[in-house]
Amino acid sequence: MLDKLFSPESIAVIGASKTVGKVGYDTMSNLVRSGFAGPIIPVNSAGGELFGLKVYPQIAEYPDPVDLVVIAVPADMVPAAAREAVKKKAGAIVVVASGFKETGDVGKALEAELTEICRRGGVRLLGPNCLGIINTAIKLNASFSKRIPQAGHLSIFSQSGALCTAMMDIADERELGVSKSISIGNKADITEVDVLEALANDDETKVIVGYLEDISDGDRFVKAAEEASSQKPVVVLKSGTTLAGSRAAANHTGVLVGKDTAYGAAFKRAGICRADSFEALFDYATALALQPTPKGDRVLIITNSGGSGTMAADAVEKSGMSVVGLSDSLQQKFKKVLPSNAFIANPIDLSNDAEPKHYSAAIDIAVADGSFDAILVVLAPQYMSQPAPTVRAIVAHMDESMPVLASFLGGSDIMPSRKELAAAGLPFYDSPERAVGALKAMYEYGVWRRRPARQVVRFPVNRRRVERIITRRQRTGRLRLDEVKSKDILKAYGFHIMEGRLTSSPEEAVEYARFIGFPVAMKVVSPHIVHKSDLGGVRLNIGSSQEVADAYDLMMLRIRKHAPMARVEGIYVEKMAEKGLEVIIGMTRDPQFGPMLMFGLGGIFVEVMKDVTFHLAPITEEEAVQMLKSTRSYQLLEGKRGLKEVDIKAIAVSLQRISQLTTDFPQIKELDINPLIVGEMGNEPVVADARMTFAQTYCSIVRK
Repeated sequence: MLDKLFSPESIAVIGASKTVGKVGYDTMSNLVRSGFAGPIIPVNSAGGELFGLKVYPQIAEYPDPVDLVVIAVPADMVPAAAREAVKKKAGAIVVVASGFKETGDVGKALEAELTEICRRGGVRLLGPNCLGIINTAIKLNASFSKRIPQAGHLSIFSQSGALCTAMMDIADERELGVSKSISIGNKADITEVDVLEALANDDETKVIVGYLEDISDGDRFVKAAEEASSQKPVVVLKSGTTLAGSRAAANHTGVLVGKDTAYGAAFKRAGICRADSFEALFDYATALALQPTPKGDRVLIITNSGGSGTMAADAVEKSGMSVVGLSDSLQQKFKKVLPSNAFIANPIDLSNDAEPKHYSAAIDIAVADGSFDAILVVLAPQYMSQPAPTVRAIVAHMDESMPVLASFLGGSDIMPSRKELAAAGLPFYDSPERAVGALKAMYEYGVWRRRPARQVVRFPVNRRRVERIITRRQRTGRLRLDEVKSKDILKAYGFHIMEGRLTSSPEEAVEYARFIGFPVAMKVVSPHIVHKSDLGGVRLNIGSSQEVADAYDLMMLRIRKHAPMARVEGIYVEKMAEKGLEVIIGMTRDPQFGPMLMFGLGGIFVEVMKDVTFHLAPITEEEAVQMLKSTRSYQLLEGKRGLKEVDIKAIAVSLQRISQLTTDFPQIKELDINPLIVGEMGNEPVVADARMTFAQTYCSIVRK
């Protein structure tokens, strides 16, 4: 519980200062100026008076209880101040000082000492190296921010104190208003997970906006974010997505940043609206705070310019949403109320002399018709344009059942109307592309909120067979599993494996090939060779005994030449599978979030286009299908461009089986089925090649 942090009845500032510009002065000034109703206790060894309040030399001299203590002294003095706060039985401590783990080993040791003091004292700690906390509902500003934000329903959390102030500034500019602002800093105790859990249940918060550089506990974060997103929109900007960004993040907060693909998968699972820029962060938050989420992806564009309408239509189509056409009856309705020179289609071009009443009339008809899920109004400044009256007309005819977003193009001529838009609660954007980006985020969040309850299917499998294989491997320390044993594990979990055997001589290979029937495939098996094809270690479609014998000798010769130190266990002879579409499915275990499933088409789609998608395990059938649909190459699975439709459900089942396997066995560090050959409906996918890697030790992140 963070009640003493969010809603204290009394506050002390250790390090309160009379010097303007010092953190201790600014924090005291904010507390007094914000109008906090409870006792404010400045603490400084010099004593005296500050802002008309008695300054206590020590916090122990204040006679009454203190709920929240803000520590604004240099880093080396913080542990002693924290001990005094603990003795006073404070409920929470905020440390705004820097100079802790972000500075190196000395600072890291100092932070560890501070954290232990608070832990033993049962006191929650915000920071260190943070801006502080703001709760406008009780007029609390326990921070050294220059801005006292307007009250509202947007709550902000951030690892960067500077970005907290920037976000509050933008929130005020857009007339959103702030409920709470929490700077979590180094997260020595209170993390983004604690904040999400608190804000999810906060009636004053309607939208949560966050900036993160890392995540402290991946499993807890996903659960907390999923719970919060189920109640209200959560919009997050995650930085440190590049190598340079990762280094900067480590320097700033003293943490290592995880793989960005894992964060993307975690955010998708938790229903977080992920912004890829600071600009997008508030584009999304503004729309979600002011407008209802669309029920579908059908967008009507209303404009006074053909060019700007075309730009908007392009942006909608590129986003994956729909610019739907108008029925004949709907066109007739529009023609009755719109100018005679208006172009009645989608986009609707009202022409350059459009009046405010034409915008409102078009909105009324669109809302009443039910053919659309969202409206985008685009206005370009022209001689006859009336931006401000147009804003008032739009706002007067908005409907709570359908989102309306506006893109008013231009500069100084449009600026006054933008302020009216903000005051009226209508989201506005400088370009159609930004407006559509926000609309797409709203749509995806609405889809996530309407998703069916998650039901993870459990397949009947031979778990004990897998346990025996893994146990033997871990005992010997041989952590890389070859194709033969990998397929053995996959077969135990319901995958279709063609008949095959490891052979140790040309004669044995020929005998087995005759037994299973031609054609066959032959592959070298070695713990030291991962990419067999590169060394001539794979031969396909072998159709006779002589070809088998020749292939065996030639493969062994090539391996001895190109990889003389490799230990070769033999040649795997396998019945050839029928032709089909080659896809790749796999898993890599992220240290933060656990097993992360991967899907992509084979060939250039993976190697060149990098057209792959990820999702956290365990996965439902619906989530597995959505993984497939999220690839750019999904249309090939559907049978477009001259290809036959493949069994999409069978691929989804394969992903679910991998999900079950890798959640059942945290020892599996990596798994790769490349390729999985998929045929038409009713044909079971075939594992053509596979490999796995085990961890020496393993984590037990298992998500239900």
